[in-house]
Amino acid sequence: VKYSRNETSIVGGNVICSGSEDKTVRLWDIRTGKQIQIFKGHTNYVYTVEYLPSENGISDTNIICSGSLDNTIRFWDIRTTKQLYEIKGFDDDNGIHSFEFVPVDQNLKNNEKDKKNIKDYCGYTLCYGSRNGPIRVLG
Repeated sequence: VKYSRNETSIVGGNVICSGSEDKTVRLWDIRTGKQIQIFKGHTNYVYTVEYLPSENGISDTNIICSGSLDNTIRFWDIRTTKQLYEIKGFDDDNGIHSFEFVPVDQNLKNNEKDKKNIKDYCGYTLCYGSRNGPIRVLG
């Protein structure tokens, strides 16, 4: 029996996204069970997928993110299936196993002294877990 790992995340009310060992990310309509979109570009297993949170906290977004053993996190436009952005992990990470968008503390965000040190994505900092163990905070 071949081990298969798939990751899923709810994108909107009736749509989920999945990542798989076939190196793709897919959108599915949960009412019909049919595939809506396919995103290609990763060169290794996709281990984690997530929607990009919006600043107001609503999960209605047109961007999904995927992390892969190819050591990248990619941002995709679900309307066009085009890759918008790519973040490469550190050379010794050996792949991205998980990531999380952590809300940035508003007090820190509004503090001029700390503002230059915080790189945020719509009010969130991106953290990821690597295959070799370290957890990285991008900022």
